[in-house]
Amino acid sequence: MTQEGFALIDYRIKQARESIQEAKVLWDQGMSNRSVMNRLYYAMFYAVLALLQEKQLGTSKHYGAISLFDREFVKSGLIDTEYSKALHTAFILRQKGDYLEEAEVSLADIEEIFPQAESFVGLVEERFLQGRE
Repeated sequence: MTQEGFALIDYRIKQARESIQEAKVLWDQGMSNRSVMNRLYYAMFYAVLALLQEKQLGTSKHYGAISLFDREFVKSGLIDTEYSKALHTAFILRQKGDYLEEAEVSLADIEEIFPQAESFVGLVEERFLQGRE
């Protein structure tokens, strides 16, 4: 992989980490569950983009990135299916919260996705740190 490829992976992981931190701040400040879910979804999405960059795959659409992630990492057994389920759930909840009028993201939704998003970002970050040691 080129230096540019590694730099993009680092950037995507940084975005993922920042999105987790933003979700924590929003949560701690009592902001809307919709806002928290948005940041949790994007944390996972940026981690997916880092993984796809590793294989030099990309797409301009969110669902395309999720589909590539499922095909290249989940179906092959490299990433546990629990993370795919969490990503799909977060995607749907983020879509509802961002685009549907009067759609609510529940406390239970946040409590389910938050630890999974943190764990997923950590897993992806660890994968790339180990790969460079």
